Amino acid sequence: MLRIHPFSGAAFAFRSKRADRIKILVWDRTGLMLVHKRVEGCKFVWPKIAAGVMRISPAMFAALFEGLDWRLVRPEEARRPRAAG
Repeated sequence: MLRIHPFSGAAFAFRSKRADRIKILVWDRTGLMLVHKRVEGCKFVWPKIAAGVMRISPAMFAALFEGLDWRLVRPEEARRPRAAG
């Protein structure tokens, strides 16, 4: 149904209707791990979903899991070294 292999390393996140709880399923190469989190007095800011999938960076995922507004997280561009030593 999700068209993603559950053992691919992808995290499957599910939100409650009130957006105050989140469940995350992840395969960690030893088994499936279920993480459940509930925030008090606020809601999770949920990204827009395109074709049933949301793609976010690890930093954005960390902000989402902390209950922060993930839209305020901007990934820093990787800089190339000027000289190799």
